[in-house]
Amino acid sequence: QEELVESGGGLVQAGGSLRLSCAASGGTDSRLAMGWFRKAPGKEREFVASISRLGGSTYYRDSVKGRFTISRDSAKNTVYLQMNSLKPEDTAVYYCAADRNVFSEYSDSTQLDSWGQGTQVTVSS
Repeated sequence: QEELVESGGGLVQAGGSLRLSCAASGGTDSRLAMGWFRKAPGKEREFVASISRLGGSTYYRDSVKGRFTISRDSAKNTVYLQMNSLKPEDTAVYYCAADRNVFSEYSDSTQLDSWGQGTQVTVSS
């Protein structure tokens, strides 16, 4: 398992932007698919975005397409989630995840190899 540490969460007004970062330890980041999930109070955890091991493929849930962008820097063992045009419904704890295989919203998230501790994103109206 990788140790994943998220950062970049915070409070922002609707329409604003935030960039989340997830740093992976262990030096194997480039061999892992990575992505983001989120969990809002009273709701199930849901897939947000993911990126393949070499960054050639990205996946997004419909509600964030065109607003969020996932990217990775293998030299820094870090994956990023740039979130623009944020909406109050984006408020949640965002979790970074990593796995040997690429994953998407159709994957069983309970089977993913590694998870971060989460970072809070709050969007005020």
